[in-house]
Amino acid sequence: MKFDENLARFQHDRFGMFIHWGVYAMHGTNEWCQYRSKISQEDYQFMIDHFEPDMFDPKHWAQTAKRVGMKYVIFTTKHHDGFCMWDTQFTDYKITNSPAKRDVLREIVDAFREEGIAVGLYYSISDWYHPDFIIDGSHSLHHLPQEEIDRLNEGRDMSRYAQYMRDQVRELLTEFGEIVEFWFDVSGKIDPVACESQAMYDMIRELQPHIILNNRLALPGCEDILTPENYLRDEDCVDADGNSVPWEGCHTLSASWCYNRDEKSYAKTPLRILETIITQTSLNGNSLINIGPTARGYISPLEMKSLDFVAHWMKYNARSIYGCGSAPKDFPPPPKDCRYTYNKKLNRLYVHILHWPRGALSLRGLTGRVKYAQLLSDGSAFQIEKVGNFTNENLNPRFHKDAAALRLMNQPEDTPIPVIEVFLKD
Repeated sequence: MKFDENLARFQHDRFGMFIHWGVYAMHGTNEWCQYRSKISQEDYQFMIDHFEPDMFDPKHWAQTAKRVGMKYVIFTTKHHDGFCMWDTQFTDYKITNSPAKRDVLREIVDAFREEGIAVGLYYSISDWYHPDFIIDGSHSLHHLPQEEIDRLNEGRDMSRYAQYMRDQVRELLTEFGEIVEFWFDVSGKIDPVACESQAMYDMIRELQPHIILNNRLALPGCEDILTPENYLRDEDCVDADGNSVPWEGCHTLSASWCYNRDEKSYAKTPLRILETIITQTSLNGNSLINIGPTARGYISPLEMKSLDFVAHWMKYNARSIYGCGSAPKDFPPPPKDCRYTYNKKLNRLYVHILHWPRGALSLRGLTGRVKYAQLLSDGSAFQIEKVGNFTNENLNPRFHKDAAALRLMNQPEDTPIPVIEVFLKD
């Protein structure tokens, strides 16, 4: 029952914050910088020896997430570089052995929970630092001559590494309280036998049976949610029988998951990020929107601009996201340039208008089913008309005789993607 409740809460909340933050922020390009720029372990250690995030303020991060309307957070405890962002007892390769000398994970967990935000954890199965992790094409040492890779791989034992992972995951799931979601990540092809995924899965279910697991443990069938990454789906995720399955689309605000110093104009505009959140909700999906704080520990101005934009919209329109999913299957498609979300408990349909039309809005299949409609941002009511009363080219009664029509006012000012809240008759 606890697991069902957690999954239901997860799907109700719909919106979370992803945080990619680590030593790689110092490079200011990409979280894969050690791999892509062929940074030696010695040079990477030099970066660690100078990692001093003096402006790190987890309370501000948490307050920002709350203001934006995010209900849960996923933090990167260990990325592919193997550097641990908590005071783990299983390696010295950790944040408390850097000039930071702070258990940042502990501070983040405490700060977000204080704001009422549920905590989830990211953990990379790949590890470019651990001496037992096999060097392959996705390893930071992939560029070495093959004979050198073969020499370095001699004596490496993935079974020892699998035990190291279990020790760390056990630590994370026993030392930091209730974890709502565990977000494994991989790079390249990971053999589920070599990394002993079944043993990991069994241990996790024993420690926190209610936890939500993603689909990246390299163990088919263990997942509770699917995690499409950095692309916008055009349909719901379904199982073999066509039934909707829980999913969470994760997206960067820029081209990288971590801080990118030279990206001055983000390809994903704030409006595009907002449209992504709405679209994924309309397809029964959650949205996990990522930030990559700077090496000094603050959220960059460009990312704050996107977060502020979403926060403004959520302040007035969050009701169309929380507790919502796709419209009932018997509803015809929404009007052009619109997205539907639907709250089953309230029996309300939300019409997100990406481009405001003129005259009226035709809602096919809803004739006689609309009790009341209002602009969600300010509660101003719409007149409900019969389609036949209009001659607007967007309202052709020959094709849409079953439509309800809402007579439109001027487009609301300072409201990107206005939302109409439609109260349906029981």
